Amino acid sequence: MLVCNPFLNSLKLDKLKGIIFDCDGVLFDSRDVNIQFYNQIRFLFDLPAMSLEQEEYVHTHSVQDSFRHILPEGYEAKFPEIKNQLDYSKLLPYMRMENGLLELMDFLSPKTVRTAINTNRTTTMNLLLTTFGLENYFWPVITAADVSRPKPHPESLFKILDHWSLMAHEVVFIGDSIVDQEAAMGAKVPFWAFKNETLQAQMLIPDFWTLREFLARSLK
Repeated sequence: MLVCNPFLNSLKLDKLKGIIFDCDGVLFDSRDVNIQFYNQIRFLFDLPAMSLEQEEYVHTHSVQDSFRHILPEGYEAKFPEIKNQLDYSKLLPYMRMENGLLELMDFLSPKTVRTAINTNRTTTMNLLLTTFGLENYFWPVITAADVSRPKPHPESLFKILDHWSLMAHEVVFIGDSIVDQEAAMGAKVPFWAFKNETLQAQMLIPDFWTLREFLARSLK
């Protein structure tokens, strides 16, 4: 796996027309906030805090898959009485946007390279983008609510390619988890790993500052 750096010249980007970003773990360091949210739900079911395995699962999967994974069978019956106690928006200000993201997006905005989001979030995505002033940087924003089979299935990537009328080899997908890796492999889209050297990827990105410098030298 190549490591992104400003002087890397073995990866040619002359055909790159789009960059697709995962959200949690890439655009935002949201792990602690997500753990707090899902533990709050477990507490309402009189369940203890999640295990480490459950924490890892909810960080990468859709909300419905996460509910099925961490809550008892038949949990849906209790949701009407507790839904008013759940307000993810109160946690959003505590999320941490990745350092250098705004500078990267401002650099890419005048370029011909398009940018999109492919996330297993659902209803919180638009609020998150608005809260941090990112709503004008990405199109389309594909969430788990927009597909019948969320990541790791490649349907969401196919949907973005269709919106852009591009081929798989003309884009890259930046993700931080095995779920992202499997989605990219399923769609045959080149995959760049963000801060996770254990993944199988074309390139490892240590941070957005480094990626910006690399793209500044590589994009025509």
